[in-house]
Amino acid sequence: MTYLAGSPEDFLAVRHLTLRGTQAEIGHALGVETKERSDWTPPPADPIVAKARRVWFERNWPQYAERVAGFAEAYGLPADAAVSFDNASALPAGSGCSALWTGSTLGRNYDFFTLSWSQLGAVMAGAEPVDGGTVPMASRPYVLTTIPDDGIASTSLSMSTVDGAMEGVNEAGLVVALLMADLEAATPLEHDPGPQAGLSVPQVCRYLLDTCETVDEAKEALMLAKQYAHGAPCHYIVADASGRGFVYERGAHDIEYFVEVADGPLCVTNHPLHRHPDLDALPEDTPETMLTYQRLRTLTKEAEVAEPRDALDAVSVAIEPGAPWRTLWRSVLDPAARTMSTRFYLGDGENGTARHSPELTFGVSR
Repeated sequence: MTYLAGSPEDFLAVRHLTLRGTQAEIGHALGVETKERSDWTPPPADPIVAKARRVWFERNWPQYAERVAGFAEAYGLPADAAVSFDNASALPAGSGCSALWTGSTLGRNYDFFTLSWSQLGAVMAGAEPVDGGTVPMASRPYVLTTIPDDGIASTSLSMSTVDGAMEGVNEAGLVVALLMADLEAATPLEHDPGPQAGLSVPQVCRYLLDTCETVDEAKEALMLAKQYAHGAPCHYIVADASGRGFVYERGAHDIEYFVEVADGPLCVTNHPLHRHPDLDALPEDTPETMLTYQRLRTLTKEAEVAEPRDALDAVSVAIEPGAPWRTLWRSVLDPAARTMSTRFYLGDGENGTARHSPELTFGVSR
């Protein structure tokens, strides 16, 4: 494990792990990584909830169930311990991202807070954030390349944990990324009930990468999966090497939508596409929408004439002194090549510019 982009002196210090072996051995290695590099410990869970989670994973996502068993072993716990091995199971309100599928590549900007968890809590309570001496919550991302003996290999990018993923590509050429689905409706819970049976928001991407090779398989997997969002629902853009892609959303009354386009780019930001199908009739933005409608208009227009990287740069977060969010990375995922190419934010530069790492390309080859 090395810092492949940035360093502890920069805003982002990106770590890369390549793990081979059985799913249990990969899970054990991830447990060792977490144990050695943080003070996180598995929190207790209700025994009935823990059992329901274990059974659900065994039936629907056996790769993850085996990794959890290895993770538990690294902490000296039995696989059926009434604890949770998830980290944060929901994204805090306010993050914004932009993504597009061109028919051959999936591009995305990951826009997120530059605050620590305690600072974010102060902001959401209406107070001024203070420097609590802790690193920002998104400042230590992981690139995880997992090559299991008994499953689909993948490379994914996680904001800070080894449990889920924000985006990734697998060896079959499936690519996926998550985005906040409705900034206006996102509401943090007064009491976090903790992980539930089924999939948390960041787990959905890893679930698809572990279990699916095509968009049709991904659609079926999403419809079969029990999911929970804890106040911050996301939608997911998914595509494969055939050139097909869709955006998956959950609407009112848990109705599921698969949004596709017949031709041209498929673009998504942070509002439900199924609720606003007409680009020319989008509402005006408010302070709560973080320019989601403007970004979608701009991204769609740019994607029709520009290379995906240029289109994404046109909607990246403007550098404003004191503003607590930035575009933390820009990724372009290529299903045909089975690669993820990412440029990371390292800090603010001069004259309103950002400092970035070189774009780094990660493969999934065995």
